[in-house]
Amino acid sequence: MSTFNRDDILPPDPELEVLHDREYRVRAFRKDPNLLIRGAVRDQKPPHLYIEEDVQPLTIHHMQVDLEIAFPALEIVGVTVHFETHPNDTCPLITDHYDKLIGLSIARGFTHRVRELFGGPRGCTHTTALLQAMAPVAVQSIWSMRASQSKQTGNVAFVPRKTIDEMSDEEKQAQWGMNLNTCHVWDENGEFVEQIKQGVPIPPPLFARQRFIDLGLDPAEWRSRMRG
Repeated sequence: MSTFNRDDILPPDPELEVLHDREYRVRAFRKDPNLLIRGAVRDQKPPHLYIEEDVQPLTIHHMQVDLEIAFPALEIVGVTVHFETHPNDTCPLITDHYDKLIGLSIARGFTHRVRELFGGPRGCTHTTALLQAMAPVAVQSIWSMRASQSKQTGNVAFVPRKTIDEMSDEEKQAQWGMNLNTCHVWDENGEFVEQIKQGVPIPPPLFARQRFIDLGLDPAEWRSRMRG
């Protein structure tokens, strides 16, 4: 069984001529004691578009980035940038410039700082866009790192979590504070956040609720049964 689904998340439309394909792939790895975020961006043109006799897709950009991130501080401690395919001989000369990422937090303010450091002639357009796609993966991997640590230390049984009433204000903030103002649902002045502040338990995510049902488990037990 594959680790991830391999179906096409953007199926072709037989009524339209495809002109270009941009693909982002970002994965998070545990690299003790840190978190490794590995990303790639690739631009391709379809066969025959530019050269009639060419039966293969034509790759015009392919950049790869590794970010090693201290956990749980979420500070970048290592960077590797590699250009696999690029249009100009001098494109790779900018790769060392991305060492300026070292020391930055991958969490709040990262996108703005990336634009400041690498926007326009200060970087590679495609690599900078890739970095902006990679940052949210690091944040989303906090839960996964904790789940992995639980599994690696032998806590294979699910560890019951505290209820909202049992948590201190600091614990509550740590649980959901990083999501604040990241989207319309987590608007600090919105209804969802106001309910959390009043002590209403955070409902299970829809994906978790459905998976529990598929497994014949009780969705109401998601908080105590899920690692992380």
